[in-house]
Amino acid sequence: MARFHPLKVTEIRRETRDAVVVTLVPRDEDRALFDFIQGQYLTFRRDFDGEEVRRSYSICAGLDDGWLKVGIKRVDGGAFSTWANENLAPGDEIDAMPPMGRFHTELDPTAARHYLGFAGGSGITPVLSIIRTVLAREPKSQFTLVYANRQISSIMFREELEDIKNTYLGRFSVIHVLEQEGQEIDLFTGRIDAEKMEGLFAHWLDASAIDTAFICGPEPMMLAIAAALRAHGMTDDQIKFELFASSQPGRAKARAVSQAAVTPGSGVMATVTLDGTTRSFEMARDGQSILEAAIAAKMDAPYSCKAGVCSTCRCKVLKGEVEMAVNHALEDYEVRAGYVLSCQAHPVSDDVIVTYDE
Repeated sequence: MARFHPLKVTEIRRETRDAVVVTLVPRDEDRALFDFIQGQYLTFRRDFDGEEVRRSYSICAGLDDGWLKVGIKRVDGGAFSTWANENLAPGDEIDAMPPMGRFHTELDPTAARHYLGFAGGSGITPVLSIIRTVLAREPKSQFTLVYANRQISSIMFREELEDIKNTYLGRFSVIHVLEQEGQEIDLFTGRIDAEKMEGLFAHWLDASAIDTAFICGPEPMMLAIAAALRAHGMTDDQIKFELFASSQPGRAKARAVSQAAVTPGSGVMATVTLDGTTRSFEMARDGQSILEAAIAAKMDAPYSCKAGVCSTCRCKVLKGEVEMAVNHALEDYEVRAGYVLSCQAHPVSDDVIVTYDE
C-alpha cells in the first residue's frame, strides 16, 4: 500500500499575515484513510530542487466539521511553509500520509469534564480540533484555553475562537496572553513562565477541577506549564503534550558513515519489518539511527521531522537494545512497552529486531 496519497487543495484562507489555512480533499478511494481523531496531524512531502522535504501540520478541524483542514504558519527559512503561504493554490495536489498522532483522549458523550488547553502561536491548530470536537461530542463538558501570542495581529483563529465561545455559552472560555502588547489585566501580558502560571492559578484557574490538560507550543513554555500543573496536583496521565519544532531538518538523507564503520562483521545486524515485509542488513555500530539504516537499505520507512518530535517514525523493538538520543513524542508507557522513535534510536546490542507494523 502506498504510504503517501494525493490530497486536492480546495480552499486557501489567509489567517494572519504569515499563516494560511488549507482545506484538503482526498480521492474517493482514500476517504476512509483520512478519517482522523481530534488532535492528529498530517505529514506532507514535496521536492524542492530535487530534494525531498517532509513536514507535519496539525489538523485544525473538528470531527463533525465535514472537512480536512490544516494551518500552516510560515517559518523563516522554511522551504515548505514559505511555499505553502506564497505559492500553494486551489486545485493543486499535495502528497500526504494518513492522519497520525496521539494528542487526544477518548471521549464520552455522557461525561461532564473540564479540559484545560495551553497553546503558543501555531500550537493552536491541534488544540482547536480538540476544542471543537469536545464541545460538540461531550455536551456536558467545559473547556478553558490559555493562548499565548506575540501580539493581537498574530493570533490564529481569533474570530473562530470568539464564534465558538458564542456558540457554547458558559462552556468555553479563552484567555489571551500577549507578549508584546499591554492588556487591561497585567497578568495577561508577557510570556507564560513559572511566575505567570502561579498568577493564573491564584486568580483564574482551579487545577483541582481539571480532568485533562493539553499543551502545544515551544518546549520552554511547555515545560514551565507542565511543571506548574504537577505542582498543583495534576498527574502525568492528566497532561498531554504536542511539541512543535520550527527547526526540523525534514530530510531523509542518511548521515555520512565511513566505510570502515560498516565493514562486514563490524557493525550491528538489524532486522526490520515494514508493511509485512522483513529485511535484514548490517548497519553501522555508531553514528547511524535505525531510521537512517532502513532508508539506506532502500526501505520506505516512515518519518517526518527526524527530530524526535512527531512520532511518525515510531517502531517497536522485539529483540536487542537501543538508546534514544531524544524523545519528545512517546509516553512513558509506550517506552516501557518497547516502542522507540527510530530517527533517534541507536543500537547498543550486536543485533536488533524492530517492526513498524505494531
